[in-house]
Amino acid sequence: MSSPRAISDIKKDLESFVGSKIRLKANRGRNRIIEREGILESIYPNIFVVKLDERKIERRVSYSYADVLTETVELFVYDTGDEEFRIPSANP
Repeated sequence: MSSPRAISDIKKDLESFVGSKIRLKANRGRNRIIEREGILESIYPNIFVVKLDERKIERRVSYSYADVLTETVELFVYDTGDEEFRIPSANP
């Protein structure tokens, strides 16, 4: 029963960073790992949305909090001084 608590902790962590610049690293399977930078646009009860600016095209991608929990997606938030820190996955 620790999974719902961990997912809610991840959601609470992300709530404070809405509108912040982030870097995400997503494991798409079979050694395909993508790294993108964007803005954490919004959060919803089961997903969060990241707005990506790629080659002058705006794209929005969504991920679930379970993706962060299972470390399929890693999130790094940029601080004001262009330093970044990782959003923990809440795994021990």
